[in-house]
Amino acid sequence: MAENRPGEATERLALLMSYYRDAELRGAALLLRLLAYLPDPASQTKLSLHLADETRHAWLWTRRINELGASPVPVTDGYQSRIGRRVLPRSVVDLLALTVVVEERSYERYLEHAARPNVDPRTLEVLREVSKDEKWHIAWVREKLLEAARAEVGPERAEERVRTALEKYRKVDQEVYEELLAKERETFGGRLAQFERS
Repeated sequence: MAENRPGEATERLALLMSYYRDAELRGAALLLRLLAYLPDPASQTKLSLHLADETRHAWLWTRRINELGASPVPVTDGYQSRIGRRVLPRSVVDLLALTVVVEERSYERYLEHAARPNVDPRTLEVLREVSKDEKWHIAWVREKLLEAARAEVGPERAEERVRTALEKYRKVDQEVYEELLAKERETFGGRLAQFERS
């Protein structure tokens, strides 16, 4: 008797969702680092909620993959791993700037996916759910970034410090994202939309 396996389209969609899942899990690891550097009560509270969101997002992607009849695929070369091989933040300002950049990328990526034609309703529901949280993540971390920059270099140079840090990490983000898009085109052959309805 043949094993009941998901079709090629489902496996490819599960692979894409595994990359999303991996980014959320590795984002949680970045937040765990921040917990040690931001001991003030407000940051501890926001980081705890943010961390809970990241792990919940990873669970939503895991559950969606399972609903498709597939299993999460281990990802060793995902977005966060590639970023980590290129940069090593050495200050709280750099950690926060990197967090802003990766959260912005997640948000843009989820919105872009949700706008594709033929996204199945259940996947669209997950995309909307995780996108909703990303907006708050970006907002609170940006605020904390400016506060940390003021403490590091003084109020008169804080905005320049933030701008420089964000530019540095956005450049790395763009390089990594272009690599991942090329890999996605290779894997999906530009046919991702047809794989949405499984």
